[in-house]
Amino acid sequence: MRIVVVGGTGHIGSRLVTALKDCNQDVVVASPSSGVNTITREGLAEALNGAQVVVDVTNSPTFQDDVALEFFLASGRNLLAAEEAAGIQHHVALSVVGTDRQPESGYFRAKMAQENLIRASHLPYTILRSTPFFEFLTGIVESAADGNVLRLSPAPIQPIAADDVVAALREVAMGRPQNREIEIVGPDRFGLNEIAEQILTANEDNRMVIADPQALYFGAVLQNDTFVSGDHPRFAPTRFEDWLRSYVADELPVAF
Repeated sequence: MRIVVVGGTGHIGSRLVTALKDCNQDVVVASPSSGVNTITREGLAEALNGAQVVVDVTNSPTFQDDVALEFFLASGRNLLAAEEAAGIQHHVALSVVGTDRQPESGYFRAKMAQENLIRASHLPYTILRSTPFFEFLTGIVESAADGNVLRLSPAPIQPIAADDVVAALREVAMGRPQNREIEIVGPDRFGLNEIAEQILTANEDNRMVIADPQALYFGAVLQNDTFVSGDHPRFAPTRFEDWLRSYVADELPVAF
């Protein structure tokens, strides 16, 4: 089976390419660096030639509301049109848990616009919604920094390991289209402020974390149901404490 991974050189895409190749799949890496651009349509038809499945793991270059919306609309329209012309049998897209529950966020509205394009197309599809990755939590925490204080929402979050998302995407891509959204979340639930405290402690960082229900998460106040599972989610296996222990160990200098 030929599978095109759009965004195949990114954090998730590159791992997915490796995972699919390990399963002896014929994988095409589609990204601007490989000559495939979903905004300009450069190389798009050629990349899809002979493929059965497309996995879209692209992301907006910024979280800015208008930029994200423009990106997902333009990229989505071009990609879906090219897939219909190529006779693609399964469109798989990576989205975000809470996309349908956080309309105050411009980025989430942009992701919902992307999802709506997929649902309105004539293509069989599966949308995999994931909670934030462990690997991105440090960036999320740092975005709340104000001097020696970090104000973060106590809203619950069920973050997930990137490798668990990749495993789920591989399974979905190699399976039948579901024509629905699937949620995958981490096994543990914490307040976002609690996650921040654990990360700071692990990094021996003495800055203070303040739980603030009105703290913004990329422009919006988090609701209690934004980053937690809805009905019938898939639970990933990797626990945050195990990932954090491994992360800290990897960051330590080699002892001679």
